[in-house]
Amino acid sequence: MIDKKLIPYSGLKKEPFSGSHHGMRYFFQGDDGKSSTTFTVYIYPEPWCFEETPEEEKEKKSFPLSDEGMDDAIAWLWDRFETEKSKWLDAAKNTMHIVNHA
Repeated sequence: MIDKKLIPYSGLKKEPFSGSHHGMRYFFQGDDGKSSTTFTVYIYPEPWCFEETPEEEKEKKSFPLSDEGMDDAIAWLWDRFETEKSKWLDAAKNTMHIVNHA
């Protein structure tokens, strides 16, 4: 899914990071700007971007802005993917149908 080496956690203070894995989109965002000691990870189904996805379709969890916090965030992403795997795979499969009918 995601390699923590690709996300320098200190960089989340300045810029969010987003990606997707088989229908599950994720969005990492530092909390409270440059003085942040935590970050929040959001997950939501494809096809829309973070800003266009309704809030009720997003799930979030906060973590300490540290190497261990990043490990925990990635473990949480894997757990959420595996727990609702059919939901995410259906979102990936139906993406073009949703976009074409929106």
